[in-house]
Amino acid sequence: MEIQSQRQITHPKGLYVLFFVEMWERFSFYGMRALLVLFLTKELLMQDAQAGRIYGFYNGFVYLTPILGGLLADRFLGYKRSIFLGGVLMMFGHLSLAFNGLWTFYLGLGLLIAGNGFFKPCISTVVGRIYELEGKPELKDSGFTIFYFGINLGAILGTWACANLAEYKGWHYGFGIAAVGMLIGLIIFGFLGRRVNPDAFLTNGNQGPSDSKEEDPKQNRERIFAILVFSAVTITFWASYEQIGSSLSLIIDRYVDRNILGWEIPAANYQSLNPLFVVSLALVVSWIWKKFEESGRHISTVTKFCLGLIILGLGYLLLSLVTFGSTEKFSSIWIILSILLLTIGELFLSPVGLSLVTKLAPVKVASMMMGFWFLANFFAHVLAGELTRFMGGRESLSGFFLIFFFLPIITAIGLFSFRKKLESWMHGVK
Repeated sequence: MEIQSQRQITHPKGLYVLFFVEMWERFSFYGMRALLVLFLTKELLMQDAQAGRIYGFYNGFVYLTPILGGLLADRFLGYKRSIFLGGVLMMFGHLSLAFNGLWTFYLGLGLLIAGNGFFKPCISTVVGRIYELEGKPELKDSGFTIFYFGINLGAILGTWACANLAEYKGWHYGFGIAAVGMLIGLIIFGFLGRRVNPDAFLTNGNQGPSDSKEEDPKQNRERIFAILVFSAVTITFWASYEQIGSSLSLIIDRYVDRNILGWEIPAANYQSLNPLFVVSLALVVSWIWKKFEESGRHISTVTKFCLGLIILGLGYLLLSLVTFGSTEKFSSIWIILSILLLTIGELFLSPVGLSLVTKLAPVKVASMMMGFWFLANFFAHVLAGELTRFMGGRESLSGFFLIFFFLPIITAIGLFSFRKKLESWMHGVK
């Protein structure tokens, strides 16, 4: 019996192909993201507020286009072609950034936004479908956490490669290596994509155990309502979390003691802390969720979301306390500990949310509903960019960090209060 149980908890083989495709796509995305605000303020000499606004709108539109991309994939293109098309557009977007010129810079951002719209909702949908097709839906949360490991392994490699090339060779070398990362992802998908269950790429909704979700239109509507509520909740989470790439990046550059053994670490390198922690902890969190399932003690999605929001808020409360009543530079250790807490919060919420959408969404609109999940990130990133203008100088940092303590905490309280109605809309989906 024990041997049989162990066989039942193995993950589909296709997960690991998609893992490496996503890893290289995230290499390119996060590597470029680590440079963006610093490039705007140091190279293009923009003001902090303007750079933060561009950063916010860029990241916001990255998460807006998956609705259209997901709709086109569901209705016309299919998942496989959409993933490949998205990857090609993003590769050329990074190449465009590698050339001098303001127009090539904005062209590159546009291509990245469009490409991400095709790529992002489709690959996440395919990950969820392979678990349904192979009869392992109970392992989705664990599987998406492993998938998240790949995302952040790519983010570590991309951040360090792009940041150090930009620091020592020039900005455009940093952007250029991001294009190489996307090319590697495309090559892997082209050669190894056939190892993924081919039915996972189909969009007609006519096979697989997930078809049962379409038998009751009322349940479908209520499950879609649940997706929209969870998506809305993530707005305050990501608006707070995404300060890592904007205001925190500037704060690290200006107000943090970055000298270690006589070497001043480039500020952009701190962007690798979050994915480094994810890589260190993702498999641990995945193992924890799996052990709880095996023991029959399921932790609800609402509980995981609330814990993620609270832990995120505590990360900013720590920085608020550290910077209170002082105008001196503060130690890197506090940034490291804060980003650790932000990462734990992320692992409790983000991969679980991706998994949830694939469980709740009707098959015929699965990719489009994943797009709606990412739509919340559009509003979150725009809000994050606007909130950057409240940063001020060194003396106002403590109050600034409190904004990102209260936003997620209040959201967690509201979500927990609404949990019974929300869980009724989920109709038994955990």
